[in-house]
Amino acid sequence: MIEAVRPRVIAHRGSSLRFRENTIEAFVAARDAGAEGIELDVRRCADDVLVVHHDAHLEDGRMIRNLIAAELPGYVPTLAEALEAVDDLWVNIELKNLPADPDYDAENGISLAVAALIAAYEVHDRVLVSSFDMSSIRRIRDLDPSIPLGWIVWGQGIDPSALIARVEASGFEAINPHDSLVDAGFVRRAHTAGLTVNVWTVDDPDRMRSLAELGVDSIMTNDPDAAIAALRG
Repeated sequence: MIEAVRPRVIAHRGSSLRFRENTIEAFVAARDAGAEGIELDVRRCADDVLVVHHDAHLEDGRMIRNLIAAELPGYVPTLAEALEAVDDLWVNIELKNLPADPDYDAENGISLAVAALIAAYEVHDRVLVSSFDMSSIRRIRDLDPSIPLGWIVWGQGIDPSALIARVEASGFEAINPHDSLVDAGFVRRAHTAGLTVNVWTVDDPDRMRSLAELGVDSIMTNDPDAAIAALRG
């Protein structure tokens, strides 16, 4: 039965089909729906406050890195506010710091800030820090080896074994693959390497059930209500 291997339901940017993504409202709705966790995106303001927002720019074109936290719209929460709002839910904190980003920081200051906040809130046991940028999460490991880490991977034509081997060699705890990469072989190889598999982003109930049967550890979805219905039914 699926119930025996049911993966965690992780609300991608909160309950983002029903509410504005990456907002307290979306996170609370996901919590109230019964999701086991949320995924959110983190960037830094000019005053180095960590805030939750996917894009480097606001809708009006202003870049977050050029603004202090007090200048941001009210719907943009700080990471601290988000952690407080979701109580004891598991949180996947995605660091937005790719070289192609307009706010890219080669010194990985965002990693220092995130590690410090996790330590201040003592939430090591309920977070995973992930990123597409390997150097950003390696910096987290240098700063605090007790913070769980995951590498986000995406792309067709990439050898899954090579991706998994790279994560294993880096000493991370998880791999977060795009749904298109995941099959029975991927899950088997990742689990053999001791990695958890957190798949993104899946909204189709039939695919959710298939992933559950493959034994993935978490499914990130924009529709946690549908995921809960599909996996707990």
